Amino acid sequence: MLKKSGFILSIILFVTITTMQFCRHNPDAPVPNTVVSNKAEVDEEYAGGTTTIFDATMNAFGFPAQNLTQYQKNKFSLGNSVFKTNWVVAPATTTAIDGIGPFFNSRSCSGCHKLDGRGLPPMNPGDDLNGLLFRLSIPGENEHGGPLGDPQYGDQLSNHAIYAGADMTAIPEGTVNVTYSIISGKYADGISYELRDPIYTFVDLGYGELSAGIMTSPRLAQQLPGLGLLEAISVADILANADPSDINGDGISGKPNYVWNYKTNTVDLGRFGWKSNQPTILQQVAGASIGDMGLTTTLFPNQNLTGQQITDYGTWPTGGDPEVQVNDFDQLVFYCQTLAVPARRNWNDQDVLRGKELFRQAKCASCHTPYFETGAHDVPALSNQKIRPYTDLLLHDMGSGLADGRPDFLATGNEWRTPPLWGLGLINTVNNGGSFLLHDGRARSISEAIIWHGGEGEFSKNAFLNMNALDRAAILKFLQSL
Repeated sequence: MLKKSGFILSIILFVTITTMQFCRHNPDAPVPNTVVSNKAEVDEEYAGGTTTIFDATMNAFGFPAQNLTQYQKNKFSLGNSVFKTNWVVAPATTTAIDGIGPFFNSRSCSGCHKLDGRGLPPMNPGDDLNGLLFRLSIPGENEHGGPLGDPQYGDQLSNHAIYAGADMTAIPEGTVNVTYSIISGKYADGISYELRDPIYTFVDLGYGELSAGIMTSPRLAQQLPGLGLLEAISVADILANADPSDINGDGISGKPNYVWNYKTNTVDLGRFGWKSNQPTILQQVAGASIGDMGLTTTLFPNQNLTGQQITDYGTWPTGGDPEVQVNDFDQLVFYCQTLAVPARRNWNDQDVLRGKELFRQAKCASCHTPYFETGAHDVPALSNQKIRPYTDLLLHDMGSGLADGRPDFLATGNEWRTPPLWGLGLINTVNNGGSFLLHDGRARSISEAIIWHGGEGEFSKNAFLNMNALDRAAILKFLQSL
C-alpha cells in the first residue's frame, strides 16, 4: 500500500515540479535576486524581516523574535527554561524533569546547542561527542519509506547511559573516535590551504557488532535562529526553485525531500535536518527529545529501545506518560519556532557589496537562495515576512567528498539540504572561537567549507579557487556579514 501511494505521489510531484520549472527558469523572466554591485537593497539588514534582532554578541542567537507580544515573550522564556533543563533519572523528587534515558547523547537541548548555536565536534580521540551524533541504518526502508535502523542499536548511536546504582545502570551503546587526515591544495594564485578529512572509528560497542551493511552518518547540531520563518515559507515557493532533472541545464538540480509526518500520518515536504528529513519543527523537537535524550512525548510515546535493550531495560521506571509534559513540550516548540535571526552587519560596505556580486556570479545563490517571503503561520509574527535566509531548503548532490552514503527518504547518500547562511558570520562569536562548518564540522572556516563543495557545487568551488586574493577576501567579507 505504501509503495503504491508513493508511486502515485511521485507522478503528482513530477507534474507539479515540472510545471513550476518552466515559470521559475524562464530566461526572459525577471530575476528577483539580481544585485547591483555598489548599492545595498532596501532593508537588507533585516534578515528576518520585522522579527530581526540587532545583537552581535555571544548571545546573538538566543533572543525572541522582535515582534512577539508580551504574552508570547513570556511563553518564549518558559520554553527557554525547558530548553536548558538538565533532565535526571526517574524516579526523582523533581518529577517534572525526570525520565532521561536509559540511553542519551545529552542531558539537555542546550547541551548540544550551547547558546542556541552549533555543536562542536571532538578535537581528539576519546573526546566526548558533544553536539555530534551518528545516524545508523541498514539497507531497506521502514514502514514509512524512511531509513531502516540497526536491529540492535536503532537509528542513532547513544554514547551515554543512565547510572543510578546497581539495579539501574545501563551500558552505553558505544562511542566514536574521530581523527583527521590532511588534504593540501593551492588556490590559482599559489596560496596554500589545508582541509581536514574525518575518519570515524566506532569503539566500546555495548551490544555486539553493528549489522553487516551498516550505513552511518555524522550530524552536527545546527544553530537554531529562524527555524519558524523557514517553516512559514509556502510549499509552492520552495518547489518553485526545484529542478530535479536540471531542465535549464545550469548544473543545479535542487530536489525536494518528502518524508513522513507522524502527527498527520501523511507524506509531507521535508524542511529541517541535514537532509530535510523532518517536515515540522514540532516533529524535529520530538525526534530530538526521544533520540538525543530518551524522553517520550505525545508524538513519540514509546521508549527508544531495540533488541536486547527491551528485555534489559523495558520495565525500568519512566518519568511519566509522556515524560516531557504537554505544556512543557508546547513551550519548547514555540521557543524553537521564535528564536530571532540576527541582523546583518556592514551590509552597505562596498567590499561586502562587491562580495555579494561575486557570490552571485559564482552561482552560489543558485542554491543559497537569498530571498523569500513567508506565508501564513500559526505564530502570526512569523507570517508575511520578507526574509533573507540564503537557502532553498532543497537537496543537492554535493559530490563524493561530502557523501555519507546513507539514504534518508528521497535523499541519496550524496545529497544534503542547502543550509541557511543567515547568522553565519556570528557562529564564531557564539561558539567562543569555534566555527566548525558542514554536516560534521570538518571545515574550520568558511573558505574550507567552500572548497569541500563538489557535485552541483563544483562550479562555485572552482570559481572561488580561481579568484584572486582580493576577490576571495570580498566574498568572505560578504559571508561574514550574514
